Amino acid sequence: MGNIETLPVRSDLVGLKPYGAPHLNVPVQLNVNENAYPIPEIVVESMRRAADLQLSGLNRYPDREFDDLRGHLVTYLAGVNDRAGTSVTLSPDMIWAGNGSNEVLSHIVQAFGGPGRTALGFTPSYSMHPLITTGTGAAWQAAARDEDFDLSAEFVAAEVARVDPDIVFLCTPNNPTGTSIGLDVVDAAYDNCSGIVIVDEAYAEFSRPAKPSAMTLLEGRPRLVVSRTMSKAFACAGLRLGYAIAAPELIDALRLVRLPYHLSAVTQALACAALEHSAVLLDNVDRLIDSRNRIAEHLARVGFRVYPSDSNFVLFGDVASPPQLWQDLLDRGILIRDIGIPHHARVNAGTEEETTVFLRAIDEILAANPGTLLTEA
Repeated sequence: MGNIETLPVRSDLVGLKPYGAPHLNVPVQLNVNENAYPIPEIVVESMRRAADLQLSGLNRYPDREFDDLRGHLVTYLAGVNDRAGTSVTLSPDMIWAGNGSNEVLSHIVQAFGGPGRTALGFTPSYSMHPLITTGTGAAWQAAARDEDFDLSAEFVAAEVARVDPDIVFLCTPNNPTGTSIGLDVVDAAYDNCSGIVIVDEAYAEFSRPAKPSAMTLLEGRPRLVVSRTMSKAFACAGLRLGYAIAAPELIDALRLVRLPYHLSAVTQALACAALEHSAVLLDNVDRLIDSRNRIAEHLARVGFRVYPSDSNFVLFGDVASPPQLWQDLLDRGILIRDIGIPHHARVNAGTEEETTVFLRAIDEILAANPGTLLTEA
């Protein structure tokens, strides 16, 4: 790779590292929180037909307002709220979509951030939040979570009031910790600033029992926006479709910064086809939750500190050397994530078979080197 410092790059970007995780072709890939199960064939066939219908019309630009996709998302989200036992009235003009939730978050920060503005996050959390912020020229400030990686409404209220940010990021379930926050925390953030509050719910479908979404707080809160994705529970990481739910006036602001025709006709068609089969695609969520719980119980039993997770991954601590554990697992054909938190590592739930391979490898590594644990079990 070249040296960007030889170019007239913005000074605030010099020294930063791009987002990325090792992408290695190994048998068991448990490092980037993908859905381990492939898309079922019945859904593949539906998506194939939907794509075929678009091919002859690719000489024309796609629907700039993705109206059909908006309608499908409203229908899906109505079911989400029903399963959580909540009643939320949504309409298509409250929906935004982009090429993955990262693009959606980027649109929000472009519209409400920028030079002279500040975004606040509570770390450790999703590493793209500060990168998206600084990419617009806005300043990033971080407040540390407690030792259990939890957040209280009182702490969030105090930090938000102290910083008075233009944008607040809240992630629930939080990546990389898997922990969830209550709606009182969202309320506390909203009530103590005049800026935009973003609630990143990328892993919300993995909460069991289902927790009320921050969507339930949207009425009367025009500065609140909830982001979600089809990359995780829907097993559509390669599709790149994320979306946001907010007041229509906030959605209108996003039109000012999006690129023309930013969602291709094929992307829109495939996403609609997937949403029509949401029940089939989400069938594997409970299987992944079973794998997550199995991983958590096993890691705790052999001596690691395991954090409660509402996501499709597990954060575990008391790792003497995360880089060494990462390498020991890689030597056995297994890829997990060294997330940069001292003495911690993260592994996402795999298929039943992948989970068995991972847990057997953990046992082998501990048997060969009990010093893998920071404190021996």
